[in-house]
Amino acid sequence: MKKLSSRRRHPLAAVVVLLLALAATGGLYAAFAPASKAQADETSQSLTIKEGKKLYEVGCASCHGTGGQGSSDGPSLVGVGAAAVDFQVGTGRMPASTSQMAQIPRKKTIYTQAQIDQLAAYVASLGAGPSVPTKEQYGPEGADIGQGGELFRTNCAQCHNFTGKGGALTKGKYAPSLEGVDPKHIYEAMQTGPQNMPSFPDTTMTEKNKKDIIAYLHAVNGSETENPGGLELGGLGPVSEGLFAWIFGLGALIAVAVWVAARTAKAKKS
Repeated sequence: MKKLSSRRRHPLAAVVVLLLALAATGGLYAAFAPASKAQADETSQSLTIKEGKKLYEVGCASCHGTGGQGSSDGPSLVGVGAAAVDFQVGTGRMPASTSQMAQIPRKKTIYTQAQIDQLAAYVASLGAGPSVPTKEQYGPEGADIGQGGELFRTNCAQCHNFTGKGGALTKGKYAPSLEGVDPKHIYEAMQTGPQNMPSFPDTTMTEKNKKDIIAYLHAVNGSETENPGGLELGGLGPVSEGLFAWIFGLGALIAVAVWVAARTAKAKKS
Protein backbone atom coordinates (compact mmCIF):
# COMPACT_ATOMS: atom_id res chain seq x y z
CA MET A 1 0.00 0.00 0.00
CA LYS A 2 2.83 2.35 0.88
CA LYS A 3 4.51 1.36 -2.38
CA LEU A 4 1.41 2.28 -4.42
CA SER A 5 1.05 5.56 -2.52
CA SER A 6 4.62 6.48 -3.23
CA ARG A 7 4.04 5.92 -6.96
CA ARG A 8 1.07 8.23 -6.92
CA ARG A 9 3.18 10.92 -5.40
CA HIS A 10 5.88 10.47 -8.02
CA PRO A 11 6.78 13.85 -9.63
CA LEU A 12 5.85 12.57 -13.11
CA ALA A 13 2.51 11.13 -12.06
CA ALA A 14 0.60 14.30 -12.94
CA VAL A 15 2.21 14.44 -16.36
CA VAL A 16 1.36 10.80 -17.06
CA VAL A 17 -2.24 11.32 -15.98
CA LEU A 18 -2.51 14.41 -18.19
CA LEU A 19 -1.12 12.55 -21.21
CA LEU A 20 -3.53 9.66 -20.66
CA ALA A 21 -6.44 12.10 -20.39
CA LEU A 22 -5.43 13.88 -23.60
CA ALA A 23 -5.06 10.58 -25.46
CA ALA A 24 -8.47 9.43 -24.28
CA THR A 25 -10.05 12.75 -25.25
CA GLY A 26 -8.44 12.64 -28.70
CA GLY A 27 -9.57 9.08 -29.28
CA LEU A 28 -13.15 9.85 -28.29
CA TYR A 29 -13.19 12.94 -30.53
CA ALA A 30 -11.85 10.97 -33.51
CA ALA A 31 -14.49 8.30 -32.94
CA PHE A 32 -17.51 10.56 -32.52
CA ALA A 33 -16.62 13.82 -34.30
CA PRO A 34 -18.46 14.50 -37.61
CA ALA A 35 -16.55 13.55 -40.75
CA SER A 36 -14.77 16.30 -42.66
CA LYS A 37 -16.10 17.57 -45.96
CA ALA A 38 -13.43 15.68 -47.88
CA GLN A 39 -14.32 12.45 -46.10
CA ALA A 40 -18.02 13.08 -46.70
CA ASP A 41 -17.41 13.71 -50.41
CA GLU A 42 -15.32 10.57 -50.66
CA THR A 43 -18.03 8.53 -48.98
CA SER A 44 -20.68 10.02 -51.26
CA GLN A 45 -18.57 9.24 -54.35
CA SER A 46 -18.09 5.66 -53.18
CA LEU A 47 -21.84 5.24 -52.78
CA THR A 48 -22.41 6.74 -56.24
CA ILE A 49 -19.94 4.28 -57.80
CA LYS A 50 -21.54 1.40 -55.89
CA GLU A 51 -25.01 2.31 -57.18
CA GLY A 52 -23.60 2.79 -60.68
CA LYS A 53 -22.08 -0.68 -60.59
CA LYS A 54 -25.50 -2.16 -59.77
CA LEU A 55 -27.05 -0.36 -62.74
CA TYR A 56 -24.16 -1.44 -64.96
CA GLU A 57 -24.50 -5.11 -64.04
CA VAL A 58 -28.19 -5.05 -64.96
CA GLY A 59 -28.17 -2.95 -68.14
CA CYS A 60 -24.65 -2.99 -69.59
CA ALA A 61 -22.59 -6.00 -68.50
CA SER A 62 -24.21 -8.40 -70.98
CA CYS A 63 -22.49 -6.55 -73.86
CA HIS A 64 -19.55 -4.72 -72.28
CA GLY A 65 -18.44 -7.43 -69.85
CA THR A 66 -18.77 -7.68 -66.09
CA GLY A 67 -15.75 -5.45 -65.53
CA GLY A 68 -16.15 -3.21 -68.56
CA GLN A 69 -13.46 -5.12 -70.44
CA GLY A 70 -15.67 -5.52 -73.52
CA SER A 71 -16.87 -8.54 -75.47
CA SER A 72 -17.82 -9.56 -78.98
CA ASP A 73 -21.05 -7.59 -78.53
CA GLY A 74 -19.61 -4.35 -77.16
CA PRO A 75 -16.31 -2.45 -76.88
CA SER A 76 -14.26 -2.03 -73.73
CA LEU A 77 -15.29 0.85 -71.49
CA VAL A 78 -12.01 1.07 -69.62
CA GLY A 79 -10.70 4.58 -70.09
CA VAL A 80 -13.67 6.02 -72.03
CA GLY A 81 -14.46 8.32 -69.12
CA ALA A 82 -17.65 9.73 -67.64
CA ALA A 83 -18.26 12.04 -70.63
CA ALA A 84 -18.74 9.11 -73.02
CA VAL A 85 -21.30 7.52 -70.70
CA ASP A 86 -23.16 10.78 -70.18
CA PHE A 87 -23.38 11.27 -73.96
CA GLN A 88 -24.30 7.72 -74.99
CA VAL A 89 -26.82 7.08 -72.21
CA GLY A 90 -28.04 10.68 -72.00
CA THR A 91 -29.00 10.69 -75.69
CA GLY A 92 -30.66 7.27 -75.48
CA ARG A 93 -28.15 5.61 -77.79
CA MET A 94 -27.28 3.26 -74.97
CA PRO A 95 -28.45 0.71 -74.09
CA ALA A 96 -28.62 -0.18 -77.78
CA SER A 97 -31.78 -1.94 -78.95
CA THR A 98 -29.90 -3.93 -81.59
CA SER A 99 -26.36 -4.31 -82.90
CA GLN A 100 -27.47 -5.09 -86.47
CA MET A 101 -27.93 -1.44 -87.47
CA ALA A 102 -25.31 0.49 -89.39
CA GLN A 103 -25.49 3.20 -86.73
CA ILE A 104 -27.16 3.45 -83.34
CA PRO A 105 -29.75 6.27 -83.46
CA ARG A 106 -30.72 8.75 -80.81
CA LYS A 107 -33.84 7.75 -78.89
CA LYS A 108 -35.70 8.35 -75.66
CA THR A 109 -33.61 7.79 -72.55
CA ILE A 110 -34.57 5.08 -70.07
CA TYR A 111 -32.44 6.34 -67.17
CA THR A 112 -32.84 9.42 -65.03
CA GLN A 113 -29.99 11.94 -64.90
CA ALA A 114 -29.14 10.76 -61.39
CA GLN A 115 -28.79 7.18 -62.66
CA ILE A 116 -26.72 8.37 -65.63
CA ASP A 117 -24.39 10.15 -63.18
CA GLN A 118 -24.05 6.94 -61.19
CA LEU A 119 -23.24 4.89 -64.29
CA ALA A 120 -20.75 7.51 -65.42
CA ALA A 121 -19.04 7.49 -62.02
CA TYR A 122 -18.68 3.71 -62.11
CA VAL A 123 -17.26 3.62 -65.64
CA ALA A 124 -14.90 6.49 -64.77
CA SER A 125 -13.60 4.39 -61.86
CA LEU A 126 -12.49 1.69 -64.33
CA GLY A 127 -9.90 3.98 -65.95
CA ALA A 128 -9.10 7.64 -66.47
CA GLY A 129 -10.96 9.38 -69.29
CA PRO A 130 -12.74 12.63 -70.24
CA SER A 131 -14.98 13.96 -67.48
CA VAL A 132 -18.46 15.44 -67.88
CA PRO A 133 -18.04 19.12 -68.86
CA THR A 134 -19.34 21.94 -66.72
CA LYS A 135 -21.72 24.66 -67.91
CA GLU A 136 -18.82 27.12 -67.95
CA GLN A 137 -17.13 24.94 -70.56
CA TYR A 138 -20.01 24.67 -73.03
CA GLY A 139 -22.10 27.75 -72.21
CA PRO A 140 -22.25 30.54 -74.85
CA GLU A 141 -21.03 33.27 -72.47
CA GLY A 142 -17.81 34.82 -73.77
CA ALA A 143 -17.72 32.68 -76.94
CA ASP A 144 -16.64 33.94 -80.38
CA ILE A 145 -19.42 32.96 -82.81
CA GLY A 146 -17.45 34.01 -85.91
CA GLN A 147 -14.47 31.90 -84.88
CA GLY A 148 -16.83 29.04 -84.05
CA GLY A 149 -18.33 29.18 -87.54
CA GLU A 150 -14.89 29.05 -89.13
CA LEU A 151 -13.87 26.10 -86.98
CA PHE A 152 -17.13 24.27 -87.69
CA ARG A 153 -16.87 24.73 -91.46
CA THR A 154 -13.27 23.51 -91.37
CA ASN A 155 -13.69 20.47 -89.12
CA CYS A 156 -17.37 19.48 -89.08
CA ALA A 157 -19.30 20.73 -92.13
CA GLN A 158 -18.04 17.91 -94.38
CA CYS A 159 -20.36 15.54 -92.52
CA HIS A 160 -22.85 17.65 -90.55
CA ASN A 161 -23.51 20.32 -93.23
CA PHE A 162 -22.42 23.91 -92.76
CA THR A 163 -25.34 24.69 -90.43
CA GLY A 164 -25.43 21.35 -88.61
CA LYS A 165 -28.42 19.91 -90.45
CA GLY A 166 -26.72 16.53 -90.80
CA GLY A 167 -25.85 14.47 -93.85
CA ALA A 168 -25.43 11.00 -95.31
CA LEU A 169 -22.25 8.94 -95.01
CA THR A 170 -21.29 5.58 -96.52
CA LYS A 171 -22.89 2.15 -95.97
CA GLY A 172 -26.05 3.42 -94.30
CA LYS A 173 -24.26 5.64 -91.79
CA TYR A 174 -25.02 9.31 -91.33
CA ALA A 175 -23.99 12.44 -89.47
CA PRO A 176 -26.99 13.36 -87.30
CA SER A 177 -28.59 16.77 -87.22
CA LEU A 178 -27.31 19.01 -84.42
CA GLU A 179 -30.54 20.99 -84.12
CA GLY A 180 -32.00 20.83 -80.62
CA VAL A 181 -29.07 18.85 -79.21
CA ASP A 182 -28.04 19.72 -75.66
CA PRO A 183 -24.84 21.83 -75.76
CA LYS A 184 -23.34 19.53 -73.14
CA HIS A 185 -23.81 16.55 -75.44
CA ILE A 186 -22.23 18.42 -78.37
CA TYR A 187 -19.19 19.14 -76.22
CA GLU A 188 -19.02 15.49 -75.09
CA ALA A 189 -19.29 14.26 -78.68
CA MET A 190 -16.34 16.42 -79.70
CA GLN A 191 -14.40 15.22 -76.67
CA THR A 192 -15.09 11.48 -77.05
CA GLY A 193 -15.79 10.88 -80.77
CA PRO A 194 -18.85 8.59 -80.68
CA GLN A 195 -19.40 6.00 -83.43
CA ASN A 196 -18.20 7.41 -86.81
CA MET A 197 -17.13 10.78 -85.46
CA PRO A 198 -13.45 11.54 -84.80
CA SER A 199 -12.54 12.79 -81.33
CA PHE A 200 -11.22 16.29 -80.69
CA PRO A 201 -9.43 16.25 -77.32
CA ASP A 202 -8.13 19.46 -75.81
CA THR A 203 -4.73 18.80 -77.37
CA THR A 204 -6.35 18.96 -80.83
CA MET A 205 -9.18 21.44 -80.25
CA THR A 206 -9.02 23.60 -77.17
CA GLU A 207 -11.82 24.04 -74.68
CA LYS A 208 -12.35 27.58 -76.00
CA ASN A 209 -12.63 26.26 -79.59
CA LYS A 210 -15.35 23.82 -78.57
CA LYS A 211 -17.20 26.59 -76.76
CA ASP A 212 -17.04 28.77 -79.89
CA ILE A 213 -18.42 25.98 -82.10
CA ILE A 214 -21.33 25.37 -79.74
CA ALA A 215 -22.12 29.09 -79.71
CA TYR A 216 -22.10 29.13 -83.53
CA LEU A 217 -24.52 26.20 -83.73
CA HIS A 218 -26.81 27.91 -81.25
CA ALA A 219 -26.70 31.09 -83.36
CA VAL A 220 -27.58 29.40 -86.68
CA ASN A 221 -30.12 26.93 -85.30
CA GLY A 222 -31.73 28.94 -82.52
CA SER A 223 -35.48 29.43 -82.81
CA GLU A 224 -35.04 33.19 -82.51
CA THR A 225 -32.59 33.36 -85.42
CA GLU A 226 -33.81 34.82 -88.72
CA ASN A 227 -32.10 33.82 -91.96
CA PRO A 228 -30.76 37.01 -93.58
CA GLY A 229 -30.89 35.30 -96.98
CA GLY A 230 -34.61 34.56 -96.83
CA LEU A 231 -36.03 31.08 -97.44
CA GLU A 232 -33.32 28.61 -96.44
CA LEU A 233 -34.77 25.55 -98.24
CA GLY A 234 -33.92 23.35 -95.29
CA GLY A 235 -30.38 24.72 -95.03
CA LEU A 236 -29.07 21.70 -96.89
CA GLY A 237 -26.85 23.65 -99.27
CA PRO A 238 -26.50 23.53 -103.07
CA VAL A 239 -28.32 20.20 -103.50
CA SER A 240 -31.70 21.43 -102.32
CA GLU A 241 -31.16 24.83 -103.91
CA GLY A 242 -30.26 23.27 -107.27
CA LEU A 243 -33.25 20.93 -107.08
CA PHE A 244 -35.51 23.89 -106.37
CA ALA A 245 -34.08 25.76 -109.35
CA TRP A 246 -34.56 22.79 -111.72
CA ILE A 247 -38.08 21.91 -110.61
CA PHE A 248 -39.60 25.35 -110.09
CA GLY A 249 -37.33 27.65 -112.07
CA LEU A 250 -36.96 25.48 -115.19
CA GLY A 251 -40.54 24.28 -114.80
CA ALA A 252 -41.79 27.86 -114.83
CA LEU A 253 -39.75 28.62 -118.00
CA ILE A 254 -41.16 25.57 -119.76
CA ALA A 255 -44.69 26.56 -118.75
CA VAL A 256 -44.16 30.09 -120.12
CA ALA A 257 -42.70 28.68 -123.36
CA VAL A 258 -45.71 26.37 -123.83
CA TRP A 259 -48.11 29.23 -123.14
CA VAL A 260 -46.34 31.51 -125.67
CA ALA A 261 -46.33 28.75 -128.30
CA ALA A 262 -50.02 28.07 -127.73
CA ARG A 263 -50.87 31.77 -128.03
CA THR A 264 -48.78 32.07 -131.20
CA ALA A 265 -50.45 29.05 -132.79
CA LYS A 266 -53.89 30.38 -131.91
CA ALA A 267 -53.04 33.78 -133.36
CA LYS A 268 -51.92 32.23 -136.66
CA LYS A 269 -55.13 30.23 -137.01
CA SER A 270 -57.26 33.27 -136.50
